[in-house]
Amino acid sequence: MTEKDPLLKYREQHKHRLNYMPWLYWSLKPKNKVWAEAWQKEYQAYLMQIETVEIGENCFISPLAHIFAEPGRKIIIGDNCFIAADCSLHGPIQIGNEVAINHHSILDGGRVGIKIHDQVRIAAYSHFYAFDHGMDLEQPIYQQAVTSKGIEIEQDVWIGAHVGVKDGVKIGKHAVVGMNSMVTKDVESCAIVAGNPAKLIKFRD
Repeated sequence: MTEKDPLLKYREQHKHRLNYMPWLYWSLKPKNKVWAEAWQKEYQAYLMQIETVEIGENCFISPLAHIFAEPGRKIIIGDNCFIAADCSLHGPIQIGNEVAINHHSILDGGRVGIKIHDQVRIAAYSHFYAFDHGMDLEQPIYQQAVTSKGIEIEQDVWIGAHVGVKDGVKIGKHAVVGMNSMVTKDVESCAIVAGNPAKLIKFRD
């Protein structure tokens, strides 16, 4: 910090706020936008160099997120997306445009992968696991065969906080999943579901 740049003392807190509230990135004042865009450009270039990741234009990826995409488990992120702090993403995952993944969410693509279409909003602490274990009593759980069917979330879906999504599930476009729900079956387009297991409440249309 220098007397010529007194704003530096606030920069670390600014970064911390953006890590957990990334939507603020697009409303930064010009004096903060300059360093924030440079910060993101540097971090995203680093991430794409060390992991099998593609990142679109005008995205915010928190350096506090955990993104793992070894060869064969690619992660593709579209334009105008954000991934907040303490998320854990393990490919294969395909993310469309204008997708929001809020803090502490976990997405594991298993073998088949997770596909998230445009304009999906995923609230904090949501968990998507695109794999499952067998439960044969003849051997311990950790030795069971692992299966993977994949997960698909269609356009303009709102996933509430603390939602779990099971392998093999498809959530139709414009659906809403209520907070603390566990989605074990496909959800129809425009449906509002909630509960454990998630059940139909009503249709938006």
